[in-house]
Amino acid sequence: MFGWRSTALTAILPLVFGVSVCDAQEAPKADPVFSDTGPNAETYGKQLGYPVHWPLGKPENMVGDYSHFDQLPGVKTSIIAAAEKPSPLLRAPNEITVSYPVDNSTFVPSMATLPDYLARNPATGLLIAHDQTILYEHYQYGRTDHDRLLSQSMVKTITAMLIGIAISEGAIHSVDDTAETYVPELKGTEIGGTPIRALLHMASGIAFTEDYSGTDDNAKLGRLRFGKVKISTVEAVSQFNKRIAAPDTVWYYKALDPEVLGLVLTRATHMTMSEYLQTRIWQPMGAESSATWLIDNSGQESAAASFSATLRDYARFGLLLAHDGFWNGRQIIPRQWLLDATQPVEQHSFRAFEDATHPWGYGYLTWLFPGPDRMFFMAGSHSQYVIVDPMTHLVLVQTAIQPDTPFPKTELFNLWNAVLKQFSTN
Repeated sequence: MFGWRSTALTAILPLVFGVSVCDAQEAPKADPVFSDTGPNAETYGKQLGYPVHWPLGKPENMVGDYSHFDQLPGVKTSIIAAAEKPSPLLRAPNEITVSYPVDNSTFVPSMATLPDYLARNPATGLLIAHDQTILYEHYQYGRTDHDRLLSQSMVKTITAMLIGIAISEGAIHSVDDTAETYVPELKGTEIGGTPIRALLHMASGIAFTEDYSGTDDNAKLGRLRFGKVKISTVEAVSQFNKRIAAPDTVWYYKALDPEVLGLVLTRATHMTMSEYLQTRIWQPMGAESSATWLIDNSGQESAAASFSATLRDYARFGLLLAHDGFWNGRQIIPRQWLLDATQPVEQHSFRAFEDATHPWGYGYLTWLFPGPDRMFFMAGSHSQYVIVDPMTHLVLVQTAIQPDTPFPKTELFNLWNAVLKQFSTN
């Protein structure tokens, strides 16, 4: 099948056996497909016209809010302009067709297809691409290829890639520099004395809770940055000043670390994160649509979340990563940086999530599949994903309003594994 990949994935995911491929001649051309409905559409606001209203996480608001985030009252965003000439994406003469195992005894048969997946899961968009060719592009709940869909935490990986470019340009000298080197107002704080490398690993060692209870430190940071009492981003992150571990010794998920990296990037480059993204990645990669990014009371982008882009531009970014930073005829992200950011973790590493020979892990603000070869993904709450395989140049993009489930999202990864098999060699 695909060697180490099938073996490694069995540590957490069921092995994909018997993947069947339908006759390609039966499948339609891989053009965009739009549907005004989806699983449990009434729950998600179909009768209300998929409204755009607060609160963000209320089920009937999620479709509208996650596709028109910048229209919510009080939300301020910056704009990242599209390229003058978008990079071309071809379309397969027929949609890809696969079947994959379903780990739900209530589903008969036990193998599901792409239409089954969309019928079972509240994805607003699903796109699969190989090299420059789109193999599958479907939208649900009345969303279209013009809608800018909310990244949630997927944007953390974009933040990491911008840091790598800033290092290659000399604006940031080294990942071993501390945050206060570039943000002098952080001098004397624990977070200020934290190396950039530890922040990239989300291993600053600073106490910060993120359990989405509404009363955790993540919510507190949000209130500090977006509340009625206006303080600077530096003042906001400085509120979290208790060290509980040495840098790069303990991993745990928290928005604090990428937010500090956003400050480092802004100060080092003398540009906003949006300006830097637009000139270093978005336009060079040939984005066809503008994107938006949430900014706080002091005009600083939220480096950890709340970036919005179209499905195909997420795919372009994924393909850029799949080609080791080379896309649209140029090296946009330094190749060595991408290799460093996405190398599989070793057994017993503090960034490993299990005690396996080839464990799941975390790189530079990027999630890592198990195995000796690189395969990785961007992820955001409620099932936002960009999954990347540099070996085959395959990319899968999903935007969704899925109620959060424990990591990993087994059915999506089973589907990915089935697609991967078609392009992998023994």
